[in-house]
Amino acid sequence: MTHDAIVGSVRAEYLRYKTLAESALDQLDEREQAVSGPGGGNSIATLCWHIAGNLRSRFTDFLTTDGEKPWRKRDEEFETRTVTRAELLTHWERGWTALIDTVNTLTDADLAKTVTIRGQPLRVDEALHRSLAHVSYHVGQIVYVARGLRGDSWRFLSIPPGQSAQYNARPTLERPDALAAGPRRPA
Repeated sequence: MTHDAIVGSVRAEYLRYKTLAESALDQLDEREQAVSGPGGGNSIATLCWHIAGNLRSRFTDFLTTDGEKPWRKRDEEFETRTVTRAELLTHWERGWTALIDTVNTLTDADLAKTVTIRGQPLRVDEALHRSLAHVSYHVGQIVYVARGLRGDSWRFLSIPPGQSAQYNARPTLERPDALAAGPRRPA
């Protein structure tokens, strides 16, 4: 589907962050996805569960119903959980599918429309920016925890330390859609 410039850019950024999270998750085993973050922080499984729940709630019937659905159990998203990789990815994809299916229907003309989240009116552009910031915040946590768990075996998702000059000679990740085609797979 062809997107208007702004909606297309927002879609590409969402997909870039989805790819970053999945590329971090790909480096972990099932046991590691349930390990708490530093200082008793959220595990990667918990963070993925929360992102998916948030996206599913916000983007189901996005233009017509409040973004905080009565069926969402936000507090339960933060409960300690041990799930299989398949269970985690199924839940994760449900949230992302709700988001992408909705964004695929939007045009730049829709950005000035109003939606509600927890009874508060927001323009669509404000709701999208708020959601994108929320996702990027938690994806940063996922990458941070995964990097800590993998230590020296971590495969960098951006420019590895000491390789900036080499990268700058041939930059490939500067456009939002550069990573959106899909997660990098282990070599």
